[in-house]
Amino acid sequence: MAAAASLLAAALALVAGLYGLRRAWSLAERSARSLPFESGSVPAQHAVSRHHVRWYAVTVLFLAFDMEMIFMYPWSVVVAGLGPGAVVEMFIFLLLLLVGVVYVWREGALRWA
Repeated sequence: MAAAASLLAAALALVAGLYGLRRAWSLAERSARSLPFESGSVPAQHAVSRHHVRWYAVTVLFLAFDMEMIFMYPWSVVVAGLGPGAVVEMFIFLLLLLVGVVYVWREGALRWA
């Protein structure tokens, strides 16, 4: 029981020491952190600023086509053994992806201006 208590005390002392070291180092480097990192210019906006909602649609579109490639590579290896039903299923899958592209296009997420 005493060994567990001493181990817990040592762990807490280590965590507190590392936290204090980080805080002391952070205060010493505060002026250096306010400068741009290796770019030579001041950033125009904050790094965690909000993005326009259209970028979420572009992200979904990217993920959809990423999933298409994940499914099409193994499918292309085994399509000869599966027969014409596999071809029909893949075209249905591609049609669903096309519906997603049309939706994103109509929402204006692919307009860059």
